[in-house]
Amino acid sequence: MNPNDHGKRVSGLFDNIAAWYDFLNHFLSVGQDIYWRRRLVRCVRPGDTRTALDLAAGTLDVSREIRRQHPELRVLSLDFSRAMLCKGKSKIVGEPAILPVQADGRALPLPDGCVDTVTIAFGIRNILPRTDAYREILRVLAPGGRLCILEFGTGKARIWQGLYNFYLGTVLPRIGRFFSKSPEAYQYLADTILAFPDARALAGELAGAGFDQVGYEALSSGIVYIHVARKPE
Repeated sequence: MNPNDHGKRVSGLFDNIAAWYDFLNHFLSVGQDIYWRRRLVRCVRPGDTRTALDLAAGTLDVSREIRRQHPELRVLSLDFSRAMLCKGKSKIVGEPAILPVQADGRALPLPDGCVDTVTIAFGIRNILPRTDAYREILRVLAPGGRLCILEFGTGKARIWQGLYNFYLGTVLPRIGRFFSKSPEAYQYLADTILAFPDARALAGELAGAGFDQVGYEALSSGIVYIHVARKPE
């Protein structure tokens, strides 16, 4: 599929599930998604720009967590789905330091070296080709700045003796069909997790794209991983 067509498809899928997104995130992860995001934001390191970019910001939960842990920072919250950002706006009333903007992660409307940290939670999987996103992230990061990724591990690895894999391939799409007007979105979620590179391969992608000090940590038995990489000084 053409990358531009893929982007439009993904944006449409998330537009259609925006109303249910937060509920289903908490329900499907048994509340673990809140803990995962907190752990992601612990990797944020403020710098001279006093600005963080939350890419694939969705309904702004990571942006709000950045402000909670680092109230001195301004957060630029970018996402391809306008409906997701609109859903999140109700959470940031009276919070002028979070700035939501609809944008493509492959062509960020930002100047070079303008942020010290880029976070992306459950979003890098949806951007193709990922190399375009890595190039743009490196461009907007200040030297020494951090990229912090929260993403599902590959669904090919057997977790909890295969129970998670059964949940991912069978239960998750059925729950999505029950709650959502767009069951395709939850089948897409399962399919992309199954097809996603494992943690070592993703770390190799980051190193190959030009990042250094690349590392990762498994959470919840490897259901998700946090990856941290640095733009060279």
